[in-house]
Amino acid sequence: MRKKALDSDVIHSAFLINGTKMHNIMQLVQAATDRAPETEALVVDRARLTYRTLAALSRGFGEQLRTLDPTIGERIAIFLDKRVETVVSMLGAVAAGCVFVPVNPVLKPRQVMHVLEDCGARCLVTSAVRAELLGAQALANVPHIILVDDPAGIPSPLSRATTCHRWSGRSSPGHTPCERSTELISASAACIDTDLAAILYTSGSTGLPKGVMLSHRNLLEGAWSVAHYLHHTSTDRILSALPLSFDAGLNQLTSAWAVNATAVLVNYLTPQDVITACEREQITALTGVPPLWMRLARATWSEGARRHLRYFANTGGRLPLSVLQTLRALFPQAEPYLMYGLTEAFRSTYLDPEEVDRRPDSIGKAVPNARILVVREDGSPCAIEEVGELVHVGACVTLGYWNDAARTRLRYRPSPEVKPGGAPCDTAVWSGDLVRRDADGFLYFVARNDAQIKSSGYRISPEEIEEVVHASGLVAEAVAVGVPDDRLGESIVLLVAPIPPAALDPDALRGWCAQHLPPYMVPHRVILREALPRNPNGKFDRTALRAELSVATGSRNAASREALP
Repeated sequence: MRKKALDSDVIHSAFLINGTKMHNIMQLVQAATDRAPETEALVVDRARLTYRTLAALSRGFGEQLRTLDPTIGERIAIFLDKRVETVVSMLGAVAAGCVFVPVNPVLKPRQVMHVLEDCGARCLVTSAVRAELLGAQALANVPHIILVDDPAGIPSPLSRATTCHRWSGRSSPGHTPCERSTELISASAACIDTDLAAILYTSGSTGLPKGVMLSHRNLLEGAWSVAHYLHHTSTDRILSALPLSFDAGLNQLTSAWAVNATAVLVNYLTPQDVITACEREQITALTGVPPLWMRLARATWSEGARRHLRYFANTGGRLPLSVLQTLRALFPQAEPYLMYGLTEAFRSTYLDPEEVDRRPDSIGKAVPNARILVVREDGSPCAIEEVGELVHVGACVTLGYWNDAARTRLRYRPSPEVKPGGAPCDTAVWSGDLVRRDADGFLYFVARNDAQIKSSGYRISPEEIEEVVHASGLVAEAVAVGVPDDRLGESIVLLVAPIPPAALDPDALRGWCAQHLPPYMVPHRVILREALPRNPNGKFDRTALRAELSVATGSRNAASREALP
């Protein structure tokens, strides 16, 4: 049965603390603590934290950070799997007036070092094993490292400029919720909601990952928007299967805290890990990316794991219709939400479950408090069914790219809307995605309009893959392109010209990539060519290669379907 839509005023009231508007997500947790201090806020394996405990631990870690004498806005990087310390570190950084930078735990040392250097992290929160894996070179410019486990086996300091600290794990002194709420409001007086709160690193169409800057307002408005259209309530138990370094994964926490729901973190290796968590924790809400949903659709689900699911949601790429149909049969009582978003603006659109049967290939309409435009290259609005670029306007438009004004100017531009009275235009995110809008106002994804690859829910820079491939010393030329794939969104195809006259083993090259790239960036196929095509400007002709490979892939898929009994 369809859950009654929540009144937006009810959810917005969650963003007041003692009648005062809150300015950051630490205050979001504190407001939840004031409402229901003993409600379960966070579950990780056997650890179960109430809102009171989560707030106290976070304040305590904020106090530990303050002993390092950080300045307002300093970056605190967090390189951990999903655990209590990961969440507490993010909230504690906010409590200390710092900016948190969650680093995807699957990244290799090369990518982590780039993030640390690019954001200028003053402190890294990690484990002893991860610190040892990164090594002194990657950590050379990080003055402080806080280890969440026993640092006995790690050299201290790792370098002359680095000091290791033990995670204190202490709660701050006890206070009643109202007393602490008042202190938080007073302590955050210098903080306004448009200040920088977090940096999320995401790949673009060129080069190494770039940091997207999120304000406190972005985090709070994103929490409200998603909690509203997914109808979150305090009875929900939300399984966090997505990385917390991913905008949708981080939002699962904040949209839970907005209504005193429970967030359950899971580090999964197999679909069974997710299913077991759903049964054990009586999960009501589950969001995934297409590759995860494809694995879950083929898995065996117990009745107990399925019984409580209220909705399932997809993000990070199109969910094939056959998989969607399987999931709907598997979870007949759960509502399906098909979503589209980009890190630069959190969620942009969602398809109302009541429309899924009529238009299962649509990405829906704008999320609450956002406006989605479809425009031509000159910024003029597209006609019905005309393909144009998706432009997002609203409170969740982020602040731009960290320390990269040039890229920010390309992606963050004035909205093409004309405001009455000559009022200044809002800043909008020009997504780089091509979409069309039907006569009823529903949007449909068409394609990317740049070289970026979208695979397994990640946006991937082809140049980052190519740089690693060249570092192998095995190739003279290399081009990575994305090819449409029903399972992954796009599969990564690497075309290379070996250094003559040496023979090249494609498996050996993939092995090199697996050593130096995170799993989602490893090419799925390697093709050898004597030379790679170029356009009249002398650049690699990625468009021609993508078209050629797409046709070939389509022919193979068609042949496979015809061969089926």
